[in-house]
Amino acid sequence: MEEANSASGMAVHDDCKLKFMELKTKRTHRFIVYKIEEKQKQVMVEKLGEPGQTYDDFITFLPADECRYAVFDFEFLTKENVPKSRIFFIAWSPDTARVRNKMIYASSKDRFKRELDGIQIELQATDPSEMDLEVFKSRAN
Repeated sequence: MEEANSASGMAVHDDCKLKFMELKTKRTHRFIVYKIEEKQKQVMVEKLGEPGQTYDDFITFLPADECRYAVFDFEFLTKENVPKSRIFFIAWSPDTARVRNKMIYASSKDRFKRELDGIQIELQATDPSEMDLEVFKSRAN
């Protein structure tokens, strides 16, 4: 129980919410990658994606052996060819990450996600195939 309490005491840097609101309302970012700084016990913005950046750019910022949270503004066309977008929350937890790293991210996720008002779809991924473009497309519709 102690582990959960220490993780739920994770602070969320103001920038996390601020940049999310910019993505949601002004569309100034394509994606945001968030990192938990274990020493400071807080979630920070690690990387902001420019509006012109793509899914392929986005996945290069998710480390192969460390967890991250991310938000991605996914644009697509409906069957009727109407442009739409969905805001995805991605919990990236690769199999190769350290157990402690995975536990901290897992136990802080719901609380962090609640701070971001406007998440439409959540994806959990332990390897890149679980969050490839086809997954985004099938979940967005």
